[in-house]
Amino acid sequence: MLTALAINNYRSILKLVMPLGPLNVITGPNGSGKSNLYKALRLLSETAQGGVTNSLAAEGGLHSTFWAGPEKLSKRMRSGEVPVQGGPRQEDVRLRMGFATEEFSYAISLGLPKPSPSAFSLDPEIKHESIWAGPIYRPASQMIERKGPQVRIKEGRSWTPLPGSVQTFSSMFDQLADPAAAPEVFQVREMIRSWRFYDHFRTDKDAPARQPQLGTRTPVLHHDGRDLAAAIQTIREIGDHEALEEAISDAFPGARLDVIRHEDGRFSLEFYQKGLLRPLTGAELSDGTLRYVLWVAALLTPRPPGLMVLNEPETSLHPDLLPALARLIARAAEQTQVWVISHANRLIAALNQFDDCCGIELEKVLGSTEVKGLGMLDEPPWHWPDG
Repeated sequence: MLTALAINNYRSILKLVMPLGPLNVITGPNGSGKSNLYKALRLLSETAQGGVTNSLAAEGGLHSTFWAGPEKLSKRMRSGEVPVQGGPRQEDVRLRMGFATEEFSYAISLGLPKPSPSAFSLDPEIKHESIWAGPIYRPASQMIERKGPQVRIKEGRSWTPLPGSVQTFSSMFDQLADPAAAPEVFQVREMIRSWRFYDHFRTDKDAPARQPQLGTRTPVLHHDGRDLAAAIQTIREIGDHEALEEAISDAFPGARLDVIRHEDGRFSLEFYQKGLLRPLTGAELSDGTLRYVLWVAALLTPRPPGLMVLNEPETSLHPDLLPALARLIARAAEQTQVWVISHANRLIAALNQFDDCCGIELEKVLGSTEVKGLGMLDEPPWHWPDG
């Protein structure tokens, strides 16, 4: 489980170190930086997928993602004694991201390349990566260090340079995830790769989830929900089928969800609702009902990830369904760490009733995203590796 997340110099986030628990609810007014926090976490996950450079390019390039304010917001600026103003930079401009766990922690630093005639001269470079033991960085706890193209690994009390070099536009996860030569790199990479993000379930009239789809065992629901019927059937056969029935009846008392297997191997849904003489097909379900069923399939996965991130799960749901969704999310948080980014007060209130819930309210201070009420002594201990 992630115990802390640290972001530095990304869009509205100048400096953010936030504590995390099993269930994390991210809230705040419009413009407070919830979307930027979500994007930063997705960008961090791309380090293990080989896509961090492409993701930054899709955002307009590294330069456009940098914090646009001064290098530091002084106490006098915060108090209004002096206007917000910049000055000569004391450090190189870097986008830094990292997280801590009780076992291993990781940080990455990205910067602009040196001027060159290359057609790819605007591609960001990975300046530094580090993996260390435990949640707090200390030079003595560092296990793997990458500076520019060079990587070294600690063996006992001494450092051993790894042969060859790493491309500056690729994470060390792309080239060094050998469980024998660098087991720490492999373990952290696989942990990050297990993270799941759900933010765009399709429920329009042409959504694949509404139509019969070829069915194979599906322990992990696709991010757009296209394999919904197969995922539901997989939960019935190898997952917690009792939790599935409870989740449906909790939201729709007296209702039942069935999966029909057609002769051609395609699967489709049938939704039996109290008072109706026939079941509703997937094509007939309301957007809210279909979206709730999609959340059931995602959250009751038979293969829980290390981290599951739900971006505005209340979208299209009737307010009366939100308490049932909260109970479903809390059940999932018993097996996997969950993030919920939400605007819905009813969902937020329902989630905050659970003991393991960590409420994180964001606010803007002079354009910078901060955690409301989080003092210096409340922050998790965090130190960036040099680089």
